[in-house]
Amino acid sequence: MCDTCGCNITPGNEHLVRPGGKHAETASGHAAVEVLQSLLGENDRQAAHNRAHFDARGILAVNLMSSPGAGKTSLLEATIDALGGELGVAVIEGDLETENDAERIRAKGVTAVQIATGSACHLDAHMVHEALHRLDLTGIDILFIENVGNLVCPASFDLGHHRNVTLLSVPEGDDKPAKYPVMFRAADLVLLTKADLLPVLDDFDPAHAERHLRELASPAPFVQLSARRAQDSLAPWLDWLRGELGAQRERLTRGATARPALQPDGSLLHGGHAGHAHAAPASLPEHDHHHDHQHDDHGDKHRHHPHGHDGHGHPGHRVSG
Repeated sequence: MCDTCGCNITPGNEHLVRPGGKHAETASGHAAVEVLQSLLGENDRQAAHNRAHFDARGILAVNLMSSPGAGKTSLLEATIDALGGELGVAVIEGDLETENDAERIRAKGVTAVQIATGSACHLDAHMVHEALHRLDLTGIDILFIENVGNLVCPASFDLGHHRNVTLLSVPEGDDKPAKYPVMFRAADLVLLTKADLLPVLDDFDPAHAERHLRELASPAPFVQLSARRAQDSLAPWLDWLRGELGAQRERLTRGATARPALQPDGSLLHGGHAGHAHAAPASLPEHDHHHDHQHDDHGDKHRHHPHGHDGHGHPGHRVSG
C-alpha cells in the first residue's frame, strides 16, 4: 500500500529525507532506502508537539475523515450554523489543490486555513504544524481538521488531534466498513451522512453498515444525519461534540490528554508499530470510553512562531489562510 505509493513521504516531512536531512542517510553513511519507521517517528514527535499546543489552550482537535464527496465540508457548514456562536470553531482544510472548501468555511465567518498537499493523499503532523502558525486560536474551543478525501491513509497518521470522526455517505454503499477496515476501526464516531437519500437509494441498509462496523470490534457510536435537509438530525452529533469538549477540559485538569484511536493494522502497513485501539464499548451520550494518556511531548514545549515554520520551507505544499 503506502510502501509502494510513497505517501509516507509528504510535502510536510520530505525535508527530513532530502540531502542533508535528518534521515537522508543511514548510520553507516549510505542513502536511506527504508525510511518509513523514521518518518513515522518524526510524525509522532511533531504530533505530540501539536497536541501540547492544543491542550495548553483547552482546545479539542477533531480529525474528519471520509472518501471524497461524503459531505465533510457540508457537515462543517451545518455544524457552524447549528452552534450559532455557542462554541469557538476554527478549521484546517486538506485537499490536493484549490481553496474551495476553505472559502466555503470562511463564508460562514469562521477562520479556515487551507493546506494544498500537491500529491500527498493524507495530512501529516508537519503540515498541521505549519497551518497552526497561520491560525489565531484565541477563543477557539474546537479545531476541525478536514483530512484529504481518502478511506485508507488518513487513519494511520497522528496529527496531534484527540478524536477521529469517519463519515460514510449513503451513495457509497453499506459495505464500506467491511472493505476499508483500517479507516473504520480508527473511528471514535461514525456519521452516516446524506441520510435523506435513504428512501431513494433503498439498497443501502443502515443496519448492514452498522453490523459491518461491529464486526470490526468497533464500539464507535453510529449516527445518521442529513447536513443539508434535516437540521434536527444534527442533535446527536452536536451533543457528542459538547461531551467530548467537556471530557477534554476535565482531562486537562488532571494533566492528561487523549490520543486518537489509530488503527494498529494501518500503522503496520505504513512501516510502523501498532497504534492505539479502542478501550471499551460505549454509546451516546457516554463520552469517556477511551484510554487517556499523560502528556507525551518528548520534552518539546511549543513555541508559537507567527512568522513561519521554524525556518523550514516545504515548496511541495501550500498553506494559506
